[in-house]
Amino acid sequence: MGNFGHNNTEPVAEGFGRERKNPLGTQPVGTLLRRFAIPSIVAMLVNSLYNIVDQFFIGHGVGALGNAATSISFPLTICCLSIALLLGIGGASAFNLEMGAGNKETAGYFIGNAASVMLMGGAAVTVIALLFSRQLLLLFGSPEDVLDYALTYMRTCAVGYPAAVLAAGGAHLIRADGSPNTTMLINLAGAVTNTVLDALFVFGFHWGMFGAAFATVIGQVLAAVLVLVYLAHYKTVKLTMKHFVPNTEYAFRAASLGTASCITQLSLMVFQIVMNNSLRYYGQFSVYGSSIPIACVGVITKVSQVAFAFIIGTSQGMQPIASFNYGAKQYDRVREDYKLAIKAGAVISITAGILFMIFPRQIISIFGDGSQEYFQFGVLYFRIYLMLFSLCFMVPLTSNFFTSIGKPKNGTFLSLTRQIIFLVPLILILPLFFGINGILFAGPIADGMAFLAAIIMIRREFRLPEWHGTVV
Repeated sequence: MGNFGHNNTEPVAEGFGRERKNPLGTQPVGTLLRRFAIPSIVAMLVNSLYNIVDQFFIGHGVGALGNAATSISFPLTICCLSIALLLGIGGASAFNLEMGAGNKETAGYFIGNAASVMLMGGAAVTVIALLFSRQLLLLFGSPEDVLDYALTYMRTCAVGYPAAVLAAGGAHLIRADGSPNTTMLINLAGAVTNTVLDALFVFGFHWGMFGAAFATVIGQVLAAVLVLVYLAHYKTVKLTMKHFVPNTEYAFRAASLGTASCITQLSLMVFQIVMNNSLRYYGQFSVYGSSIPIACVGVITKVSQVAFAFIIGTSQGMQPIASFNYGAKQYDRVREDYKLAIKAGAVISITAGILFMIFPRQIISIFGDGSQEYFQFGVLYFRIYLMLFSLCFMVPLTSNFFTSIGKPKNGTFLSLTRQIIFLVPLILILPLFFGINGILFAGPIADGMAFLAAIIMIRREFRLPEWHGTVV
């Protein structure tokens, strides 16, 4: 995983803090974006493997009801990720902004506090999940024939929530230290472990839902331990125990900068709960029944996360470059960073959107067999709900850009647009008139409206005097 040590008299090869001229402020922006984005994309792809691998083995080893169970349990996984991004992206952004402004002495407190509070947040979710598992799953929209599968899966996963939060959030803290390759290797170690154990536990030991969840927990614990090892040998600043003592000033500052990314995930959690309940209710009045739509959406949501891994990874690669140069008042480099990220995101979204339109049935078939109605609904969901997936790059990239330059309110509002402001109301209203098909058409309408909102906000931002009146 590279050299974690450092020397007080020489520049750090991978970290940036000890060099006279920080490469974040001097190297070509395109080179920096590739350097940070590619490992971030790989790390996000590896993270998405946790859910994809579970979906694959459960689909083949348990069946459609098992796939539905993972979809019902998914809101708590999203909750953990929201905590990880709140403190991970927030701590990393605060750290880079402080380093860019030359405030090295205080920068380390944002890293230590972020790690400590992440563990505390994960532990809180574990306690809630174990105490109220049945009530939560019913709230999340579980049909009766799915509930037992979902209980087994969620209760097992809950044990590993603190590790899951630290592993996901710690990746951003390590990346802020100038070690994106280390982040990639840590996530890869956890995902490979999960994949191997999934095969062993589900197909070898026939442990079903418990086996898939247990494999996930072990992979997350391994990744979390590796994050702690790295933090003990942080390069740009030396972290000691005092940096890890929770302090409200540092924790709230970091959280304010990570709010946009956190809200994005929380809005996704709210959306997932509304979606599950709507599919269960309107599905019972259709030829599909209650469980088939939930199972299909569970699979397709995790497939779309693979495409989003490229977009979010690009966004994360953009973050340290934008934060440092904004803190150093090098605004031309910040603007160039954003434009390059947007171009990359557009290519990714358009490519994924085309694949979703052409090969929906083939993609669904990867995750197990099902009835004719199962595949029929899955194909409709791909081709209608994801009709405008090619526009989905704009909101996450622009939202994270606002966070990276220390404007979390703008980022937070924008992150709310698709899921909360547009999509949830549409999912509640359109089915009243069009039944379950109304849920499908809510997707492209929300995607188009959120895209326009992002365009308007970023154009207003780049008209401000600090950007010299340049308009995107």
